[in-house]
Amino acid sequence: MDEQAQAAKKTLLRMIPYGLYVLGVRDGDEVSAAAINWVTQTSFTPPLVAMGVKKDSGAYALLKRTGTFALSFLESGQGDIAYAFFKPTTVDGSKINGQETETASNGAPVIAAAPGYIEGRVVGEVDLGDHSCVVGEVTHAVLKREAKPLTLDELGVKYGG
Repeated sequence: MDEQAQAAKKTLLRMIPYGLYVLGVRDGDEVSAAAINWVTQTSFTPPLVAMGVKKDSGAYALLKRTGTFALSFLESGQGDIAYAFFKPTTVDGSKINGQETETASNGAPVIAAAPGYIEGRVVGEVDLGDHSCVVGEVTHAVLKREAKPLTLDELGVKYGG
């Protein structure tokens, strides 16, 4: 691909709208939580989501072991929460990366301040590239309030291309 096509590809792929979420995974006492943005629903029946998860992350390692997860949806104005999960996981009591968490029914951590979350189990994966496309079946959902989603565009962050 020539330089002009490379620039066009990068610009166009960054035009895809991305929300921000916190992927939470637990295996016994081991916990990981990471901000992710490549998420989309892929089926109504059964309800499926596809998530791009960085393969060298702690969240991916735990996800591979447990096959279960929770995905906290962040709302507009919660950029500080998203930024807290752009770094490795640190746990201090009920706080992860300084953010208060709760425990989903499947044991995974969720962000207490998030407007809601889904729980799921891994049902498929496309393991190509530096991120794996993990397909999860939504097994439970909790909505605390309706909200406008936090997006990369709101934060002025570019991740893609």
